[in-house]
Amino acid sequence: MDETLAAAPPRSPDFSDDFRDGLDTEKWIPHYLPQWTVSERSEARYRIIESGLELRIDADQLDWREEDAPMRVSNLQTAVFSGAVGSMRGTHRHRPDGLEVRTATPTRILFAPSRGRVDLTVAASTDDGCMLAAWLVGTEHLAETDSGEICIFEIDADAVSAATRARTGIKAHHDPRLTTDMAEVVLPFDASAPHTWTVIWGDGETTIGCEGRVLRRMPQAPDYPMMLLIDLFEVGAPSGTYPKTAVISEVRAWS
Repeated sequence: MDETLAAAPPRSPDFSDDFRDGLDTEKWIPHYLPQWTVSERSEARYRIIESGLELRIDADQLDWREEDAPMRVSNLQTAVFSGAVGSMRGTHRHRPDGLEVRTATPTRILFAPSRGRVDLTVAASTDDGCMLAAWLVGTEHLAETDSGEICIFEIDADAVSAATRARTGIKAHHDPRLTTDMAEVVLPFDASAPHTWTVIWGDGETTIGCEGRVLRRMPQAPDYPMMLLIDLFEVGAPSGTYPKTAVISEVRAWS
């Protein structure tokens, strides 16, 4: 597909951050789905650098959950929701065998539009076993079926080279109104350099693009509050040199 993305709205974004003033906890929750695990396992490792916020996987970092080992993650997200400890209510029930709430997490909806546009500039990791990903995920605080996902991108470190492979699309999860539609795309550049992804969704259509070009246009779109997650994962046994890193330079969004 060789199509130019629509220009960003001329008005100021409803949500924006370039991390020059550090991590703003009125915009970001620096934990990965904390309701399904415990705080010391969900908490992000990061530092502020000249080009933005550097997500890190450190040598002493714990697996997100013992049951999911080996898998470590540093994540920023714009909302959190779960039911009571011991329940199975909560955002992003992504495992087919279910998850149980382990940590009480009061509902915080910092930014979760039902439609709109997100532009994010990132630099992917090339470290062993890593993946950089960005998703919009239904918060589920209004209904359990509000659980679909727009996968803006998933980039494995070993897929980054002069041309980079990425996965992108929609995952239905527990939303019967959606159909899972994922595909691999090829970016004609090294994604470890800063580059900008865009997702535009609403009115029954989702468009995902990169560096100003449309990559996918899908005739479906979630129509309920969606929170943004940006994650650096390490999957597999610890190996190589630490810290392992990826960079978020800027996020702008219009609801």
